[in-house]
Amino acid sequence: MTDADPVRLYRTVRLIRRFEERAIELVRSGHIVGGIHPYLGQEGIAAGVCAALRADDVVAGTHRGHGHVLAKGADPARMLAELCGRATGLNAGRGGSMHAADLGVGVLGANAIVGASGAIITGAVWARRRLGADAVGVSFFGDGAVNEGMLLEAFNLAALWRVPVLFVCENNGYATTMPVAAAVAGSIPGRAEAFGMTATVVDGQDPEEVHAVTAAAVARMRAGGGPELVEARTYRFDAHHTFEHAVRLDYRPPEEVARGRSRDPVAIQGARLPDARRVAVDAEVEATLTAAVEFALASPEPDPVDALAYLYASGLTARTGGG
Repeated sequence: MTDADPVRLYRTVRLIRRFEERAIELVRSGHIVGGIHPYLGQEGIAAGVCAALRADDVVAGTHRGHGHVLAKGADPARMLAELCGRATGLNAGRGGSMHAADLGVGVLGANAIVGASGAIITGAVWARRRLGADAVGVSFFGDGAVNEGMLLEAFNLAALWRVPVLFVCENNGYATTMPVAAAVAGSIPGRAEAFGMTATVVDGQDPEEVHAVTAAAVARMRAGGGPELVEARTYRFDAHHTFEHAVRLDYRPPEEVARGRSRDPVAIQGARLPDARRVAVDAEVEATLTAAVEFALASPEPDPVDALAYLYASGLTARTGGG
């Protein structure tokens, strides 16, 4: 998908929204162990960005990465099975919520290390360019990552070597519970501009605006323009992590939450569709996710006998025992 078809954009944001809501239900039922970082409220970013990419372009995300994986085209059923730790998951149940990957659609993985996606994507795209491909890459990260050394090192190398990476900062206002104003000196675009990169601020709640900005940046990068940064200003509707549903942390004023939730990317994009078309898409998404839940819960758990499988790209199995 490389166009701004309003129906396809709506389908993507709706799919991510309902996927996350279903996943939260599975956390509560105990089928997803350890909880998740919900992407609720930020769906417009993943949808808009990935709509501007080709199938051979690559992305890497964050601990809040389900939306990135789904928007790039991963199978929701296998993604949900991965969250449930099942053998049919995208990574045979070994990646889970924070490390899900699907190389077949260009998802090099969600990542629990804050800021790591920048280094991963810069290296991956540089390697592809050395092989003659004209692929571009997207590194998704949060506002909490802009003070991480490895991300700034990725900025430097991408700019120095003119690697076509779009650095997308999903600024939802908080690094866990720390407000941006208390953690970030200067500005987020200023970080990129210091390395000679073009930086653009976009309304992350509007999927079509995100798509337009991304498409323009990708065209420049594919033509040799070097890396760019997009700061997508958004709002996290739910908890940083589902553990907050139990401990009830109090760090966001109710009026702020209400104001943030008033601009819902699903509602914004849905309003661009005729009512009948929107209802039809909702029904399609619901059927897809009902089937995904059934698939995940009916799937087997990994066999402990295979615990050391997949450690090496060559297929070599790790040796066991002492000696």
